[in-house]
Amino acid sequence: MAANKGKSQNTALHKVIMVGSGGVGKSALTLQFMYDEFVEDYEPTKADSYRKSVVLDGEKVQIDILDTAGQEDYAAIRDNYFRSGEGFLCVFSLTEHESFNATTEFREQILRVKEDESVPFLLVGNKSDLEERRQVQAETARERAECWGVSYVETSAKTRSNVDKVFFDLMREIRKRKMDDGKQKGGQRVATSNSFMDRLRERCCMH
Repeated sequence: MAANKGKSQNTALHKVIMVGSGGVGKSALTLQFMYDEFVEDYEPTKADSYRKSVVLDGEKVQIDILDTAGQEDYAAIRDNYFRSGEGFLCVFSLTEHESFNATTEFREQILRVKEDESVPFLLVGNKSDLEERRQVQAETARERAECWGVSYVETSAKTRSNVDKVFFDLMREIRKRKMDDGKQKGGQRVATSNSFMDRLRERCCMH
């Protein structure tokens, strides 16, 4: 038993936060990934947390997913969520341009809390199965992702298209980041809050 306990403690844990406007499919993506089920009308009133063991490139790891409700009333609660995360899936609906516009504010909030422009982050356009209702063109979303220096992926929680891909791609980014941080241990990463936000504003894309 002691050996098993030690082994489980050595299993890497990657903490993923789902962010995005309400109704874009954050919960549908999470539940599809967790249980292979499509839940169409799931409206969480609070954040829900999930944990799952998966094999990432031959290595057994655990993923911890915090599915935020999308409209946290208190900035302090939202900031605590963001602070606890190691990587972020920022989801918008391809059928709702307003939710795409909102991704800029979500990213700015995350970077302000993290004070780290290179935090593992994927931009996710969900509901790719509703092509006839598309409001956000792939090229527009790709341009924003390129400006941010992140990857862009289109998903469908309904058909399960690219659902595993976004979670596994983000876990790879988190793992790489942890390895890089391990190599830099002992060095210093210095950036004042003001200079960081100044750089962020300079790079900000206003699509």
